[in-house]
Amino acid sequence: MTWDIEKLDLNAYLARIGYDGPLDPTAETLRGVHLAHVRSIPFENLDVLLGRGIRLDLSSLQDKLVTGGRGGYCHEQNLLFAAALERLGFTLTRHLARIRLGRHHLPRSHATLTVVAGGRRWLADVGFGGEGLVEPIPFEEGATLESGVWRWRLGCDGDFWVLHSGETELYAFRPDEPQYPSDFEVANYYIANHPQSPFRRHVVVQRTTADARIRLEDLPVPVTTTEEAVAALRDHLGIAIPEGDAHALLPLLRDERA
Repeated sequence: MTWDIEKLDLNAYLARIGYDGPLDPTAETLRGVHLAHVRSIPFENLDVLLGRGIRLDLSSLQDKLVTGGRGGYCHEQNLLFAAALERLGFTLTRHLARIRLGRHHLPRSHATLTVVAGGRRWLADVGFGGEGLVEPIPFEEGATLESGVWRWRLGCDGDFWVLHSGETELYAFRPDEPQYPSDFEVANYYIANHPQSPFRRHVVVQRTTADARIRLEDLPVPVTTTEEAVAALRDHLGIAIPEGDAHALLPLLRDERA
């Protein structure tokens, strides 16, 4: 696997996220593209539950997230985002982080980015889900960010940089540790296939708007039929799936809503 950023249809990506602002590699552009991506491409793990695995080559990411009307999780989202940023002229580094959420020493399974723009380095992450970033935060110890109703803080814990949402430690990573495409393939395989991966056991879907995180449990009506599942995922969560997939997922969707 290589990054293959030249395979990205940049115009199609920008249309998918509804971004029509400046394209020069500035902090303003970084913030605008980051925010547009988070609000347009949902976080979801449906292909894992459907037993399809997750492909990280750029052609597959584009087919699924850009033209396929689907979302994805961190590796899919942030590797697609990274390719778009590099095509726009940004300098960035891809990292693997350890999820915390009350625990330490978990595997390096989360993909995130640092990006240089406006003479500063930024932590940029469109693929955490949950209470993840909606726009970049300066990659500086003690940096804080407020965006809408959400707040984040970046700090250090020994050699690790830690992103906080309120009092919760989201994840930690060492920015000086080099990562290669093969490292992301290994981490992605673990997330998609290991029986202890939370994405193997639960439906995880989330759409972010300007002031809300909309999840499966927030749907206004129960999901009891295939047709209702297709409509709910499309209309409330921004995820387009065919009826056959919705039918296969229906028992899990019912369980999550119970």
